[in-house]
Amino acid sequence: MEFFCYHRDRTGSLPLREELLEAHWSYMDGFAAEMIARGPTLTADREVPTGSVHVLDLPGPAAARAFAFDEPGHQAGVYRDVLLRRWRNTLGRTMWDFPGGRTQGDRFLVLGLGAGAAADLEVPPGRDELIAYGPLLSDDGDTWLGTAALVRAPDPETARALLTVDRYAEIEVHPWQFGGRPS
Repeated sequence: MEFFCYHRDRTGSLPLREELLEAHWSYMDGFAAEMIARGPTLTADREVPTGSVHVLDLPGPAAARAFAFDEPGHQAGVYRDVLLRRWRNTLGRTMWDFPGGRTQGDRFLVLGLGAGAAADLEVPPGRDELIAYGPLLSDDGDTWLGTAALVRAPDPETARALLTVDRYAEIEVHPWQFGGRPS
């Protein structure tokens, strides 16, 4: 089962986040085979992390909760909250298969929180600009709760246009970059 996990940083937690970076990476190394995408969200100037996104394939909801809540930064209080949802990998690939590479262009997390009937279930045009894309689902996988996408786009407005605006209670767009240990 695939899951989308977004840890959002607590205000003022950057020094603690930096102190725990190696512990975070070591923890994530244990999930390398399950990882579909990962990386930090950033401030508008792309200088300071604001959260941490992980999309991965795990045995079930209990394993996903353990992944999210046992993470060293979460245990130490780096994060203010965690969004954890079932997810479906509609692209059928990982971020490492993204044809645009790790560094070319600006990248964004687009997070649409659903309101009503399911929307945007099909992969939108511009597939080559999508790094990851899929619906957010209830634990049993039966109820659509929104959509999460990682996309390369020239600006936040273009990234937001991936989703059908009037089908969501809220759409968030955050600068994002490929994560993991530096090569």
